[in-house]
Amino acid sequence: MPAPPRYGLLIATGAVLVLLGIALMVGGAWLIYLDGSWYYLVAGIVMAVCGVRLAAGHVSAIWLYAALVLGTLAWALWESGLDWWPLAARGDVLFVLGLFLLTPWIRRRLEPPSLETGALLSPSGPLLRARAGLAVALGAFLAVGVVSWFVDLHQLRGSFTEEAPAAAPGPVAGEEWTAYGGTGRGQRYSALGQITPGNVGRLEQAWVFRTGDVRGREGDPEETTFQATPLKIGNRLFLCTPHQSVIALDATTGRELWRYDPHVQDRLALQHLTCRGLSYYPGDAAQPDSAPAAAAPSPPAPAPANGPAPTAGQPVAANDGRTSARCPAKLFMPTADGRVIALDPDSGGVCTDFGGGTGQIDLWRNMPNVRPGSYYSTSPVVVARGLIIVGGTVLDNVSVNEASGVIRAFDIRTGRLVWNWDSGNPEDTEPIAEGRTYTANSPNSWSISSVDEELGMVYVPLGNQPPDQWGGNRSEGAEKFSSSVVALDLETGRVRWSFQTVHHDLWDYDVPAQPTLIDLTMGGATVPALVQPTKQGELYVLDRRTGRPLLPVTEKLAPQGAARGDRAAPTQPVSALSYDPPPLTGASMWGATMFDQLACRIRFHQLRYEGRYTPPSTQGSLIYPGNFGVFNWGGIAVDPRRQIAFTTPTYLAFVSQLVPRKNDKSLYVQGSERPNDSLPALNENFGAPFAVKLSAFTSPLGLPCQAPPWGYVAGADLRTGEIVWRHKNGTVRDSSPLPLPFRMGVPNLGGPIMTAGGVAFLSGTLDNYVRAYDVRDGRQLWEARLPAGGQATPMTYAGADGRQYLLVVAGGHGSLGTKAGDYVIAYALPGDGR
Repeated sequence: MPAPPRYGLLIATGAVLVLLGIALMVGGAWLIYLDGSWYYLVAGIVMAVCGVRLAAGHVSAIWLYAALVLGTLAWALWESGLDWWPLAARGDVLFVLGLFLLTPWIRRRLEPPSLETGALLSPSGPLLRARAGLAVALGAFLAVGVVSWFVDLHQLRGSFTEEAPAAAPGPVAGEEWTAYGGTGRGQRYSALGQITPGNVGRLEQAWVFRTGDVRGREGDPEETTFQATPLKIGNRLFLCTPHQSVIALDATTGRELWRYDPHVQDRLALQHLTCRGLSYYPGDAAQPDSAPAAAAPSPPAPAPANGPAPTAGQPVAANDGRTSARCPAKLFMPTADGRVIALDPDSGGVCTDFGGGTGQIDLWRNMPNVRPGSYYSTSPVVVARGLIIVGGTVLDNVSVNEASGVIRAFDIRTGRLVWNWDSGNPEDTEPIAEGRTYTANSPNSWSISSVDEELGMVYVPLGNQPPDQWGGNRSEGAEKFSSSVVALDLETGRVRWSFQTVHHDLWDYDVPAQPTLIDLTMGGATVPALVQPTKQGELYVLDRRTGRPLLPVTEKLAPQGAARGDRAAPTQPVSALSYDPPPLTGASMWGATMFDQLACRIRFHQLRYEGRYTPPSTQGSLIYPGNFGVFNWGGIAVDPRRQIAFTTPTYLAFVSQLVPRKNDKSLYVQGSERPNDSLPALNENFGAPFAVKLSAFTSPLGLPCQAPPWGYVAGADLRTGEIVWRHKNGTVRDSSPLPLPFRMGVPNLGGPIMTAGGVAFLSGTLDNYVRAYDVRDGRQLWEARLPAGGQATPMTYAGADGRQYLLVVAGGHGSLGTKAGDYVIAYALPGDGR
């Protein structure tokens, strides 16, 4: 017999509650089996009983639901305290359903009808009390939620003193920005002080330039990115685009002066396609600001008879487009097909007095395993003492037969090889003999190096020997130098010292960031220091003369039990200045609702996780921090007078699962999704016993399984190692289905800069904004909306009009999914800059 009409809604609602309860019971039982929380099973039982009682028209269902809400509130407070986002994830579904149970539609159907008229009676005492109880429970949840809006458990309030005792700051950027990090020291600091905390809010857009170069061309890898930090020399800006064009702009107006296209070889085995920046050699005489906008194109020069032929079929720069017969000053551009091209800064012409008349260096010369695109330099070269020092990226996790990670120095005037440092043959730095090759598959330096010309050392951050997650066959040189910062003698290339940041790295914790050089006042003396940010969250502060730690470094026990044929290092080095996050627990899991949070908890307990440095496994291991890095290539900025660091720690967990390989040809990870054409089959590790599946640790809805915040700005005292302030940074406006500007603290990729005016700038967060901060306490002072993702490091300079400019590149990042663009945007104070 069908139910009376008034019971239909109760039955439907009860059925929903029963189904949700069954889902919680099944997942909760599974979680208990995995040694997780009992809450979900208990909540599922209560919810299912509540649904049954509601379908039967019993008022007791309302009381049961009120008890479930209050129990959930108590459990949520016990697990996460007054932390809004974890509270919201635990209670949002229950709160919405509870509001529905209070609606007149449910009330009317729970009231008994009059026996005489059939009309509904006025609310009875039991129902009134039950509804009041549920209202109180929901009100309590709401009140706790509102209170949590005004509590930030993740914030660290503090402030630096106005001036710290400091030595002379040494060479710093001022009106110009002559190297990727401002100077060869990589401080990302400018002595300009026109923009201050008092007036930064008046910054306005001065001009916009569009390069016309956007990702999406045929053959582009996923990580096609506009990461360039332009140089400013005289009144010119020099920048490079993802597809390797070089552009010169008027620094005051943004007008294009010249453009050079190297016509990079196609069908490349690329993992990344980017250019982070150019390098500049001033020559023996300063270049005039009034240089012509562009020289008239000269006829293509024929390849000289004595010029070396390209090893991997690359074009010859001097054969294509305008040339300059003599370049006292030079720009150096690394290309994706394994060249470094020398350009005339005045005209953009290829310098034919370089590279035996070719205008370029062939980075494939003497390389093993030549496969165009699998080796090239994504980062600007170092210019020092008449040399350019060049590293390069080697494909990660494709095979065990890759190019060499050799570091080479070339004569800055001719392009002649002066020395080479090969970690597989570290003592022999004399130029390699013709016909020989460098050590294959050796640790590489894909990031930016720093230089101290006075001490005569170049500081090189190194990565791993592929594959990253299995190290059973690593060489002696790889074991010694992988994931290290290495100081090489500028004159000879020999190792002066090295410091290893990870022993036997199985986590892709290569050293990603440019070492930052700063002179610190410690113990009453001035000490030349090097600050090395790492993916795992350490900031190692070392004496850059010797590599000796200036802040204590402690070897701590690490988890054991590596995969078959491999081992795990017994200890790992931890700095006194560390951004290592607390270990994850079941209570750390998050999601948009209690259901995807439950899925994350189940997955958490299924994975192997013993804290940081849990070895990869065939079971699947949780790697936290993940290989995205607490710090990546953007590095940090330092103030050499205050002797502080402005940092942007990011926290994302990743999953690393080893997949046994049965042969050297099958695709165990890519499957049917193998990239088209020449693009490499990443993570297959051909020739190794394991392929690897790598992924972010996310919920079924694609959200991070760990609770926010995922990104911060933080300030640290480099003399003491104290983190003085920390604030979550950025919103989910551009990374959530609804463009809501929730300030949850989002990941960052791209570095900050600091200025003498006491303001820091950052554009690399996953929302499309550039922001300014007070360096004393980290307060956000200003923000401007960007037309695309700003995953590059800004810079600042003085224009010909006397104004201080902030320059931001907004082009997006392929693998992060931020909006693509081709924008170069300059900001300045209005009028005369006051």
